[in-house]
Amino acid sequence: MTKAEIQSNIEKIRSEIGELKSKAGIEYEVVVEAVTKGVELERILWAYECGIKVMGESRVQEALLKIPFLNLDIEWHLVGHLQTNKVKHAIEIFRVIESVDRVELVEALDRRLAKPIEVFVEVNTSGEPQKTGCVPDQVYNLIEEILKKEKLLLTGLMTIGPYPVEEKRSRAAFAALRELKKKIEEDFGVSIKWLSMGMTEDYPYAVLEGANLLRIGRGIFGGRT
Repeated sequence: MTKAEIQSNIEKIRSEIGELKSKAGIEYEVVVEAVTKGVELERILWAYECGIKVMGESRVQEALLKIPFLNLDIEWHLVGHLQTNKVKHAIEIFRVIESVDRVELVEALDRRLAKPIEVFVEVNTSGEPQKTGCVPDQVYNLIEEILKKEKLLLTGLMTIGPYPVEEKRSRAAFAALRELKKKIEEDFGVSIKWLSMGMTEDYPYAVLEGANLLRIGRGIFGGRT
């Protein structure tokens, strides 16, 4: 994968997002977050030079081998499952934790934090048992616990769409997160900025259902090492 190919991929994605926004009458910005799992430093640098400033890593251990060596103004998000024993390292290198899915993790983050950090609640809206994320019935309890913590700033919700990808099921899962966001904002009197949903194979459906943060790896970087 060359820099020119990465640039072409990014331009293609942004063009399609523009077409989708026009089709749906969407006026807000939709941010592309490059997921760098299995991607070496050179390709990450190329994506940055092509205008990607938000990037996501799935594993803390892999992030520790990359992020400290990239002295760039990248906003790093943790998008993978976070074990409580990795919290100490995660809060040192990530600006946002997108995968908060249980009260145990909320408590572990709060104990370790010296300064506030942004968090998203990850919700399993597809109902697939192999997926991470809390089930919708657990979300309110988790939100209540997060809002009690001064150093946890709730700024988003995240979900992973169903697999295999099929438009009806994908859109239903993404619409469920959008509706949940609306309900949480009304019931808790909070404002949630981000809906993180949609990946390489299903991001068009996510955009049409209200996503404003897309997590795209292979669609930008090609194959992983």
